[in-house]
Amino acid sequence: MIDLYTWTTPNGRKVSIMLEELGIEYNVIPINISKDEQFAPDFLKIAPNNRIPAIVDHETGVHLMETGAIMMYLADKYNKFKVDGPEHWRMVEWLMWQMGGLGPMLGQVHHFVKYNAGKAEYAEQRYSNEAKRLYKVLNTRLEGRDFVAGVDRGEYTIADMAMFPWIARHDWQQIDLNDFPNLRDWYLRIVERPATKRGYDIPKYVTDIPMP
Repeated sequence: MIDLYTWTTPNGRKVSIMLEELGIEYNVIPINISKDEQFAPDFLKIAPNNRIPAIVDHETGVHLMETGAIMMYLADKYNKFKVDGPEHWRMVEWLMWQMGGLGPMLGQVHHFVKYNAGKAEYAEQRYSNEAKRLYKVLNTRLEGRDFVAGVDRGEYTIADMAMFPWIARHDWQQIDLNDFPNLRDWYLRIVERPATKRGYDIPKYVTDIPMP
């Protein structure tokens, strides 16, 4: 059994969506970050960086923080949602792109544009422009493709799962997905997967998945 420590954030939803895709039993332990539960000593033992999500795999004794590590671990353990051969590294490349660029930069948009609008014009412009640049990068990658990695039109992998919950906050970022048609179509493909909706609502329902 896997314990998932999580909350209703893009990073948390990455892993819950993957666990729903895997179709395995797992135990959800909500960590309410609005109440600083991520700083509890017991959680610190599992996630030294005090950030959700984290997992404990009671079958193997492995406990992990950081979504990239968690998703790669689960993909290897269950041999699903990854690709083989040279495209394996293409998948890793785009997973790292999400972790090092897309997620952090969109998080800054949320901070300066959604929650603190009008307080720092330079920061708003800087991060909004970077968000649009990153959307353009992903839109270009998806030209003629269904998913970001894999041969031909691609296969659905952990790289796509990692990106989706951040793009699902496009309204927070004041971005119209219709301006990025390849990305929009990719987004709608993932929305249609039943596991996406189930994973999006863990540990609780907040809103419906925003649509273009």
